[in-house]
Amino acid sequence: NDINKYHIESARAIGIEPITDLRGTWHLRRPLERIVSCREYFVDSLTHSYPFLVPEAADLLREIGQRFNDTLQSRGGGDYRIKVTSVLRTAETVKNLRRRNINASDMSAHQFGTTFDISYAKFICDSANTIPRTQEDLKNLLGEILLDLRDNGRCLVKYERKQGCFHITARHTPETEISHDESI
Repeated sequence: NDINKYHIESARAIGIEPITDLRGTWHLRRPLERIVSCREYFVDSLTHSYPFLVPEAADLLREIGQRFNDTLQSRGGGDYRIKVTSVLRTAETVKNLRRRNINASDMSAHQFGTTFDISYAKFICDSANTIPRTQEDLKNLLGEILLDLRDNGRCLVKYERKQGCFHITARHTPETEISHDESI
């Protein structure tokens, strides 16, 4: 359970400058990638965030989804995807979220485009004929993947009990340093 302070430090290291609204994305020095539902993950209807991440975080999200699918298949199968519930937040969306959620932080790592939430309470089942899995089994499988990535310095993870999600921030690694230098 990495605390918010560390999520913010990592987010500042590789993320964008926080923006006040979506129009601010036009003035960024770093590119953002739009994330859409795909084979690796499902993007939920986002009420307090926008589907954009810095390239390092978008790559991490794809890798988590791919590992989830691969591990699921190696353990007997099942046609499930992870569910992304929150991505890039602006100052405006943070303000609106804080009205509804007292746990929402005024300074959120989501504002840097490096952080996303993945539900551990709900997964997307893509076939009625799939091998049935319990929510607890899928949650534990996702947790194992995130622990491995965290232990290898790829991300920070916070287990959010009340929100039913893992709060994940991409970390600065030698790989992100190389890709960041190449994009300049």
